[in-house]
Amino acid sequence: MADAKRRYTDGVPDEVERRLRELCLALPEAYEERAWVGTRWMVRKRTFAHVLGVEEPGAPPAVVLTFRSVGEELEVLRRTGHPFHFLGWGRDAMGMVLEGTFDWDEVRELVTESYCVLAPKKLVERVDR
Repeated sequence: MADAKRRYTDGVPDEVERRLRELCLALPEAYEERAWVGTRWMVRKRTFAHVLGVEEPGAPPAVVLTFRSVGEELEVLRRTGHPFHFLGWGRDAMGMVLEGTFDWDEVRELVTESYCVLAPKKLVERVDR
């Protein structure tokens, strides 16, 4: 899925990054890091959410949230189409284009579930789902 014309950037609106930070850092032992581009949130050295800008020729710049999903939810997201995209790296990596007015409750659910996919069981037990 690599495209030499695609460019990844730090072009994420401050408000989007701030809201994601609030959601992600509310999870047990989650922490934030600057990624190779954009910002990522991690638990025990595993990235459960990453936000970055994506620029492609002929398309407006986009903000993309990457996350993990499993089971039935993963299959539903893979078939849903825009704003969701199967990323093609890792069997459970998904992307969501954050554009216009999107549902922050849905984003919270996706980030929380992604965290639960990667976090140790003892931390997952502390999450209010």
